[in-house]
Amino acid sequence: MAEQQRPRRRGQGELEALVLSALREADGPATAGWVQERLGQDLAYTTVITILTRLLAKGAVTRERTGRSFAWTSASGHAGLAAHKMRRVLDAERDREAVLASFVTGLGPDDERLLRELLGRPRSERED
Repeated sequence: MAEQQRPRRRGQGELEALVLSALREADGPATAGWVQERLGQDLAYTTVITILTRLLAKGAVTRERTGRSFAWTSASGHAGLAAHKMRRVLDAERDREAVLASFVTGLGPDDERLLRELLGRPRSERED
């Protein structure tokens, strides 16, 4: 008896990245159904809704009511989502100074120089 091949299970982060990528390719706000079609039929509609709702809670997407459903828009790029994840990890730790010190110590020379340059800029310039 031949074993039936199941689709590879994707991780939550991978699915979030795929959904965000699809939304960025849209000409405007997109429905969950459009995102599902764009990503392929092996992804359940309910899974797309779950991922969009998680991204909404993270501030990575926005939504607006269109009839009885919602249209979704990417609120940030990959960099914004990665930064949000980094802040969540930092917020979950008691010793913020130790976490930040360990992070900075692990940076390569180019990244450390870039971080110093960014921190040297006025806050209003960094928020762009």
